[in-house]
Amino acid sequence: MEKLLKQDEIDALFEAARSTETVAKPEVRARILPYNFSSAGQISNDQLRAISLLNDLFARNLTHNLGAWLRTRFQVNLVSAEQIAFNDFLLRIPEISYVASVRLEPLGALSVLQLDLALVPPIVDLLLGGDGKAGPLRELTDIEESILASVVEIVARELTVAWQPVGLSFNFERRQMQTQAARIMPVGEKTLCLSFEIRMPHASGLINLAFPAVVANTILRRLSGDRSQRRRHAVDLRARMEQMARRIRFGASLQTTSVRIEVRELENLEPGRLIRLRLPADSKGIWAAAGVDLYHALPVQAGTHRAVQLLSAVNNLECEA
Repeated sequence: MEKLLKQDEIDALFEAARSTETVAKPEVRARILPYNFSSAGQISNDQLRAISLLNDLFARNLTHNLGAWLRTRFQVNLVSAEQIAFNDFLLRIPEISYVASVRLEPLGALSVLQLDLALVPPIVDLLLGGDGKAGPLRELTDIEESILASVVEIVARELTVAWQPVGLSFNFERRQMQTQAARIMPVGEKTLCLSFEIRMPHASGLINLAFPAVVANTILRRLSGDRSQRRRHAVDLRARMEQMARRIRFGASLQTTSVRIEVRELENLEPGRLIRLRLPADSKGIWAAAGVDLYHALPVQAGTHRAVQLLSAVNNLECEA
């Protein structure tokens, strides 16, 4: 028997169908954000903190060493570490300033060091026996420039000591005029800029350093590189090192106990002559490798070869025979 639906039942069915469509899962759309190509290679805050810790060590070392060299209170503090275009760094350099090029090895790259000339008169005055009084801002004489070159060499040496974890060394080249400094690297290149404040009893100023992108990338790879990648290569590297170590050759010898020989035995030495050591055939000796005593041993014969039979370790030394 065919069943006929009433109007209210038909309306209920349509209402249920509409409610089912309403609770359907919404369409998931990917979130698209605009990309700023100028931010490519930007140093993160964590990486900047790692760089700051590295250069805090440089600031402390320079404080102690230059202060002892000048025999005065000398304070160096890291002011900022930022990534800016080289052109922006050049715009910060005062019209009268000391600018030098510093070569970084083994990369062979050049960095720029800028020192405020307000620090020069008190430094020169201290080195010439004065009290470190401040002087007028002016260009340097040849003697003052030679003295300041010694200071920059100390700065480069302390940078090398502080940057040992990244394997870079700093070598002072020469002073550069500002027009020459603009040719050291492209003006649009991103540079890692470090600023240090120097305080002396009668003067204060800044030391600014600008490193090219290749140096910044090297620092970041070695300070905060991908740890998982380093772990992935560690097994292969260890295996290669073990294979190379197993091919190392070193001298080894069987040393007998001390014996007494008459002088005439040595005087009559000639090829083919035998010297009797007057030692029992079963006397023990010491087997040493690379000058290190390893085992008590006996001389034996293995076929046509001479050999040693290891007995016991010297001083309970544990090693593999």
